[in-house]
Amino acid sequence: MRWRSFVAVGDSFTEGMDDAYPDGSYRGWADLVAARLAAEAGPDFGYANLAIRGRLFPSVVAEQVPAALAMRPDLISFAAGGNDVLRRSFDPDALLERFDQVVSRLRGTGADLLLFRFADVMARLPGQRLVAPRVQLLNQAVGEIADRHGAILVDLFADDTFRNPALWSADRLHLSAAGHRRVAGRVLDALGVGCDEEWLLVPPHPEPTPWLSARAADLRWAGRHLAPWIRRRLTGRSSGDFVTAKRPVLSPFTD
Repeated sequence: MRWRSFVAVGDSFTEGMDDAYPDGSYRGWADLVAARLAAEAGPDFGYANLAIRGRLFPSVVAEQVPAALAMRPDLISFAAGGNDVLRRSFDPDALLERFDQVVSRLRGTGADLLLFRFADVMARLPGQRLVAPRVQLLNQAVGEIADRHGAILVDLFADDTFRNPALWSADRLHLSAAGHRRVAGRVLDALGVGCDEEWLLVPPHPEPTPWLSARAADLRWAGRHLAPWIRRRLTGRSSGDFVTAKRPVLSPFTD
């Protein structure tokens, strides 16, 4: 095993929402990957997860990247920008220029670096005409940046299995437990490390919902998930305002 340490950087995608441990804390794909790498590397394998839900790209870079660099891990994952594309203030040129600079810094340590092209989450969300082109732009740029700096690209956008609603949680924005297992499998495959075959099994598609029932479900979703999100935007708050990193220190992995 060439990796003796792994640090995960990002937002809710990497924190692990909505894949809960029995105690209610979040597991997610990064914990699953860390567990597999630790099983190969032994008890000295170190893992830190600095990701915090709701974080915008500038905050991830300012708060998490310096901490990750200070730990000098063998492997880093960097996934950020997903929250930014949902904001009216989204500036693609500025974000992508900064993205390239951050990737250069992370690769400059000699660490292997995981980057992601995001799965297509917009198919079941409002605002698709505005946001989907932004996601496509970000995904294309991340692929080019990964190639330019020799990073390991995990292309979730090209995986049509993520169009299955069973891979997404009730809020339609975050992955379900099955979704996180599939991401973990894709990451381990990109690293050349085997994973539990069940992680890559395609869950059955939900049965088609009658039109009236589907619209009622949309209304419930809007009340439970969309309205609180809008309120946070209007008041300048974030779902991660009082959240700290779940694994802030590089230490042996314990599940």
